[in-house]
Amino acid sequence: MQANQQTINKIHTFSGKGLHTGGHVTMRLLPAPEHHGIKFCRVDLEGKPLIEANADYVKFTDRGTVIENQGARVSTVEHVMSALYALGVDNVLIEIDGDEVPILDGSTFLFAHAIKSGGLLDQSAPKKVFVVKSKIHYKDEATGSEITILPDDRFSADVMIDFNSKVLGTQFARFTPDTDYTAEIAPCRTFVFMHDLEMLFKNNLIKGGDIDNAIVIAENTLTEPEVENLSKIFGKEQIRSVERGYVNIDEPRFSNECARHKLADLIGDLALSGVRVIGKVSAVKPGHKINTKVAAMIKSAEKESARLPEVPRYNPDEAPVIDIAGIKRLLPHRPPFLMVDRIIELGHDRVVGIKTIGINEGYFIGHFPDEPVMPGVLIIEAMAQVGGILVLSDLDEPEKYSTYFAKIDNAKFKRKVVPGDVLTIVLTLTAPLRRSIVAMRGEVYVGNALACEADMVAQVIKNKE
Repeated sequence: MQANQQTINKIHTFSGKGLHTGGHVTMRLLPAPEHHGIKFCRVDLEGKPLIEANADYVKFTDRGTVIENQGARVSTVEHVMSALYALGVDNVLIEIDGDEVPILDGSTFLFAHAIKSGGLLDQSAPKKVFVVKSKIHYKDEATGSEITILPDDRFSADVMIDFNSKVLGTQFARFTPDTDYTAEIAPCRTFVFMHDLEMLFKNNLIKGGDIDNAIVIAENTLTEPEVENLSKIFGKEQIRSVERGYVNIDEPRFSNECARHKLADLIGDLALSGVRVIGKVSAVKPGHKINTKVAAMIKSAEKESARLPEVPRYNPDEAPVIDIAGIKRLLPHRPPFLMVDRIIELGHDRVVGIKTIGINEGYFIGHFPDEPVMPGVLIIEAMAQVGGILVLSDLDEPEKYSTYFAKIDNAKFKRKVVPGDVLTIVLTLTAPLRRSIVAMRGEVYVGNALACEADMVAQVIKNKE
C-alpha cells in the first residue's frame, strides 16, 4: 500500500557553529505543504532565496555536501537531510541565517531526536517513490569507491569503509526499515584523522571544529608539537597525547561508529534524489562525491521511468487468462506459425501476450546459423496474433472470424530478439472496431526494454463456410 507524504508536526530550532566556516547560525525547520519537498531559505540574504535540496544543485563535495542556486548556497546539508529522509519526512522548509548547517555534536542525533519527538503530520498526496528495476552502479576508479543499487521490495543500505587504518580496520554498517535510526545511526559522530587536520586547517576548513563535535583518530603516537598544534586548532588546553587510537574520546559509541556515520551521510546525500528509493544500496568506501553522483543517477532514472509505460509483469507461477488451448480456439494459426504461448491480461481495449523464444524455432536455421535472430517481420506477426485475440475475444462467435493486416505504420525495432528471450506483447486499441476495421498500438518488451513498436490496422473478416 502506497504511503502518503509527511511533514513535521511543529517548528524545530537549532543553533550552533558551522563545522567549516565556524560562523554561528540559527536554523529552523518548519512544516511545509504537499509536494513542497525539502528547501532551504537563506533568510539572511536579500529576497530570502530558496535552494532546493536537489542533486542538480550540488556545487561542492569536499568534506561536506554544498548546494547552491543562483549564488545562494548552504553547506554541510547531509546531516539534517539524513535525519529527515530516514524518519520519513517529505516536505519541510528550512530557514537558515548563514551559509552552513550547524554541526552541533557532529552527529545527526539532535535533528533526529527533535523530529521524532515532535511527531509527523500525514498529508493526502502519495510519497514520490522510485522502484529500482535494473541495476544502478557507479565506481570511482581513482578512489575505489563504489555504489550499487539493486532491485528489492524495500529500501536498505549497506556500507563498508576501509581507510587502511590500524585503529578503525574495516567496518560495516547496515540500515533497513527495521533499524531504529534515532538510536542506532543518529548518535554516530563525524570523524577525522590526525594526519588530515593540519591540511584541513591550512585550507581554511574546520574553523568550527572542536573536540566535542568530531572524533579525532591518531594512527601513530602524538608528538609534543602535534599536541600543541591540536590544542591551537581546537583552542583547548586539555588535548592529551596517545600512542595510537582515539585522541578525544575513551571509546566509540559503537564498535563501528565511523561506518554508521558514513551510512548516515550516505542516506542524507541520496535524499538529494528527491524520491523514496525502493531498492538495495551497497556502498564501498562511500563519500560525498560518489554519494551525490549516485543521487543524480537515481533522479535521472526516475525521470526516465516516468516517461516509459509500465511494462506488465509476467509471473509464470500464475495461471494464464488464456492458455495455449484457448488460443488455438481463437486463432486459426498452428505451429510453427503460432506466435503466442499464453495471454496474461485481457480487457476490452488491451491485451498482453507472452511468447518464449527457443532455439528450436524453425527460422533460426537460416536466420542466422551462427547468430540466431528473430526476424522483425515475425515480431510484427506475433503482435498481430495477440491483437487478433483482443478483437476476436469480444465477438459472439470468434471461431467464425479471422483478422488480416490492412496497414502497418511507424514500425521500429529497438533491439534484437534472440533465443532465450521472453516477449511481453502489449496491444492497445486506438480506435474501436467499426465496419470490420480496427486500429491498434503494439509494443513488444524483453524484460523492461522495448524491442519493437508499431501502429497497425486490421480487418476482421468472416471465414468462408
